[in-house]
Amino acid sequence: MASVTSLTANVNAHLASALSATLPEATDADPLLRRSDRADYQANGILALAKKAKANPRELATQVVEKITAPGLFKDVEVSGPGFLNITVTDKAIIDTLAARAADGDRLGVPLKDQPGISVIDYAQPNVAKEMHVGHLRSAVIGDALRGMLDFTGERTIGRHHIGDWGTQFGMLIQYLIENPDELSAETDTDGEQAMSNLNRVYKASRAVFDADEAFKERARKRVVALQSGDKETLDLWQRFVDESKVYFYSVFEKLDMEIRDDEIVGESAYNDGMPETARLLEEMGVAVRSEGALVVFFDEIRGKDDKPVPLIVQKADGGFGYAASDLTAIRNRVQDLHATSLIYVVDVRQSLHFKMVFEAARRAGWLTDEVTAHNMGYGTVLGADGKPFKTREGETVRLEDLLDEAVQRAAEVVREKAQDLTEDEIQERAAQVGIGAVKYADLSTSANRDYKFDLDQMVSLNGDTSVYLQYAYARIKSILRKAEGAEPAAHPKLELHAAERALGLHLDAFGDTVFEAAAEYAPHKLAAYLYQLASLYTSFYDKCPVLKADTEEQKENRLFLCDLTARTLHQGMALLGIRTPERL
Repeated sequence: MASVTSLTANVNAHLASALSATLPEATDADPLLRRSDRADYQANGILALAKKAKANPRELATQVVEKITAPGLFKDVEVSGPGFLNITVTDKAIIDTLAARAADGDRLGVPLKDQPGISVIDYAQPNVAKEMHVGHLRSAVIGDALRGMLDFTGERTIGRHHIGDWGTQFGMLIQYLIENPDELSAETDTDGEQAMSNLNRVYKASRAVFDADEAFKERARKRVVALQSGDKETLDLWQRFVDESKVYFYSVFEKLDMEIRDDEIVGESAYNDGMPETARLLEEMGVAVRSEGALVVFFDEIRGKDDKPVPLIVQKADGGFGYAASDLTAIRNRVQDLHATSLIYVVDVRQSLHFKMVFEAARRAGWLTDEVTAHNMGYGTVLGADGKPFKTREGETVRLEDLLDEAVQRAAEVVREKAQDLTEDEIQERAAQVGIGAVKYADLSTSANRDYKFDLDQMVSLNGDTSVYLQYAYARIKSILRKAEGAEPAAHPKLELHAAERALGLHLDAFGDTVFEAAAEYAPHKLAAYLYQLASLYTSFYDKCPVLKADTEEQKENRLFLCDLTARTLHQGMALLGIRTPERL
């Protein structure tokens, strides 16, 4: 754990000690401490303890208060209601704790895991030879934020981009290009987006022939066999598609302000050689059985409309392998070769049943255990502002790069309106940070399993729960610090705090616990909610507590200290979510 103990943890520890002194049998009792509107904190754990001890909860609460010793920490502890404790801490305790956080460098009191492991995160899974669309947004943004938070708490993360680069569609595409060499000659453009646009066009043309011509469909299937068996001509064309697609992927991820490492792009094809071994092991262990020629895994609790068990197909009757075989082979690789202790899959919630069966099959095989876990972080759908699936006016799926370009254009309007002495290049630079940040934050501020509306007007608004509001709060603080003309922010524990200062300080104290818990729960939306509340509390502080025109120099320094720590916390918190914070807006 980090050396800085939060004020909340300190209060909790003293309450737990008082509980144990009052009820010796209540060792390690949880005071159930939480922030409260009626005081700084409320503890309601005494109610359950009193019930267990068959004691009067209010009388027990009074006895606990008498056992509390920490005069420099507690300003007031009041018994309320049936046995709650309303707790107010001293101003000095708040400032002392924040000073320790400020001295903690970039960590700002965020604890490190006692026993960090290795998390393999499967996210950002585009398809070769297909343009990325709005449906690819959430996996990339959520996965990137998870890596940021987990890395910061000491976990070692390994990214895996399980791109679609194998299967029937490539036999179809390759066969079509072989039979239509004029189409093939058009694939010479080295620009990522243009090359992908050409590939996407050819893919649609090949799909139309595949669906209409049975003879072509058979030739395409034979081409899949040639691909899987390593035929040189087939593999060369396949590799060309993969290389051109990667150039395009990188260009889109660059717009998203995300780093994608080439060695972490490990598509379905990477597991091709291991799938026969996976099938053999599953059959030998009795995890999978033969049924109507196919190798399948059955689950009694998973049944279809006819009340028959729904099988997980590992190997088809014709000998081919599907998604289950590649996913199970990937688990073997990630556990046995990468030594993963946790596997996190950021995939569409509609694939939840598939992964539920895959994980259970892996557990039966012994590849997943109590020490090696798998978590499916299924995400909801991106909807249009009208609440319906997000489509173009023509009913087509929205291209991701078009969506991102529009977000930056909208942001440029906001930045230009607020800009003071900025060049056009500076405006465009900030617009990219604001626009992409707006898209990411709208996604991350929503619980992953929920759908959310993609409304650019709302996303780039300076009002409400948006990244622009947070970025503007940060820029406002940096402006104040620049105007301070060299005055040093300093913590003055002896000063009496305004109510707005106390509220801001107590929330700053919660940053470490929030980041640690959000990472442990794979919940970036909890960090986003914390940051929005931080910006809101700062706005209240800014309105009620003059900084540069404070009554005394010590008060000015103390408020500059709160400004500086708030800015650092906003900057670090947003960075963990993959969002930049411009110093001027």
